[in-house]
Parts: sequence; structure tokens; C-alpha cells
Amino acid sequence: MGVSVKSFFFALALGLAVSASAQVPKMPCTTPDQDNAFLGIQTIRLWPGEAPQAKGKNCEDIPTLTIFEPHPGNGNGSAVVIFPGGAYYGLAANLEGRQVADWFTARGFRAFILSYRLSSQGYLLPVPLLDARRAIQTVRARARDYFIAPDRIVVIGFSAGGHLAALSGTQFVPGDPNAEDAIDRVSSRPDYLVLGYPWIGAISSDTSHLSYCKLFNVMDRCEVLRKAYSPDLFVTKETPPTFWYHTFNDETVPVEQGLRFYEALVKAGVPAEAHIFASGPHGTGLGKGDAALDQWPNLLENWLRAQGLLTVDKSIAGPRVPGTR
Repeated sequence: MGVSVKSFFFALALGLAVSASAQVPKMPCTTPDQDNAFLGIQTIRLWPGEAPQAKGKNCEDIPTLTIFEPHPGNGNGSAVVIFPGGAYYGLAANLEGRQVADWFTARGFRAFILSYRLSSQGYLLPVPLLDARRAIQTVRARARDYFIAPDRIVVIGFSAGGHLAALSGTQFVPGDPNAEDAIDRVSSRPDYLVLGYPWIGAISSDTSHLSYCKLFNVMDRCEVLRKAYSPDLFVTKETPPTFWYHTFNDETVPVEQGLRFYEALVKAGVPAEAHIFASGPHGTGLGKGDAALDQWPNLLENWLRAQGLLTVDKSIAGPRVPGTR
């Protein structure tokens, strides 16, 4: 699949939300020397063999989960699965991955960063969604091993990762109790959704803003893809409780896209909390030093606390350090 040089730099400037000189982050390979056990970090493959619809055996063909442990004795039994953004072209793995994982582990979560397959490497939707579902199922199926509760799984996504997160919350699979693979037996539904400036209207023939169809040269199939992979079209009462934040003057992903999803949540009766900040560019991660946007993680922490996700479940949160409660 050919992607023009113009589209390549369009994705870098708008989708990745990094400086103009940045490079597209490479997909990580899963090799033993990448594990950093002494740092509480481990990377695993989502599938033991080739992933479904894999085009090869290179790094870009291998979806992975990188696992970050909370400080020993501080685990609370909650988990977060993180979907970095990057316009489905690359992964903003630091800004919208590692920094977010560290924020959650500091609050007792076990964090999992998903490295999903990218449309820039020929993996059009629904392949990234297959990876997202498998990631959630993996965390749930191995909940006992990870000292987390199977009903305390948060999925957070930013930009394109927000689109993918919203899809995972509206197009989940229930799990097949008769499946040979134990991971396939459990549901892929997140228990909670957190969306940061989500690219809800990614699949659009409107090229006045960032368009998946234009970027990946599928304008001829755009309407079919839009009807199949627009999260706001699939919201039901089963969609997880959601926290959403955006900025009013986001020029890359207009705030109206997130509003469509929020309005669908309200119509379906799904508990949802929304925060729209007056100003701020696309791709700000946890705030990046902006006096106003730096406050949104505090709002998120309040929301997580209200859901009971910061309260320790002593029965499954793992071994406690002597002298802690």
C-alpha cells in the first residue's frame, strides 16, 4: 500500500503530536534482552505464534504488551491498558505510553502498553482492533497472575489510540467459553474507558482535518469503513463508564468528534464525565507544562477514586510490604 511523502509528514505533524524533526517510533521486537525485570518491566507477545493476519515475522508484524509493575506493596488490584496515539502511522510511545504508565503505577495500578499493528505497515482496520481486544483479554485471563481484579480494567487511549480505545469499548467480544485458548474464553470489554483528545471521526472523507481514508489511500472504501469503525455509531448501554477530555481549539481532531461520542453515551445512559479545556494543541499527553491542561490528570484521579479503583482490594492486589496497609 503506497503512502505519499506528503501524507507521511502530515501524519507526523498532526497525528503524532511531536516536533517536526521527530522520527516515527519503531515497533519494538519481543526479545529477552528487552525485558528489564529489575525495573519491573516486561514485554510479551499477544499471541505465542504468528498474530492473525500477520504479513511477516518482523517487528511491525508482532503486537506486544509491555507490562509495568507498581512499586512492591503498593498494588491496589486495578489495571490499565494503554493505547498510544500516532494516526495509526506510528506510536507516541513515550508521551502517550511510558509517561502514562508511570503515572498509573505510581497510583497502584499495573500498567500495560499495547504496541498494536499499524495501518502504515499495511494493517488496516480491523487489525488494530483485533490486537486491542486480545490485549484486554490477555490482562483479564491472567488477572490472578498479575494480582489484579478481572473487573477493574481501565483502557486509556489518546488520539488514534483514543479511537481504538473507543472501538474496544463499543465493539468488544464476549469470549467463547469453549475456546481452546484460555485467553479467548474471556470478554474483551473494558470495565472503564479514558479518552484523551480521541480521533473519533478518524474514518471520514472530509479532508479538511486529519483523515484516515486520505492518509492510507482508501477513499474509495471510506464510507464502508466509516459505518464499520466509527465508535459513536456503536454506543449502547453496555459501553463502559467513560472519562473524556479535549481542547476547544484542537485543530487536528476537532472537539466536535469527541462531543459526538459523549452525546451518544448520554443518550444510551452510560455514566460519563467530560472536560473541555479552552485552549491547547493536539497531542499534549499529561499536560506538557500547560498551566490549565496539567490539571486534567488530577481530574482523572478524582474520577478513578470515585469508581473505587484507587481503593486496595487486599484479596487480589498481591503481597504487601510489611508495615503497609
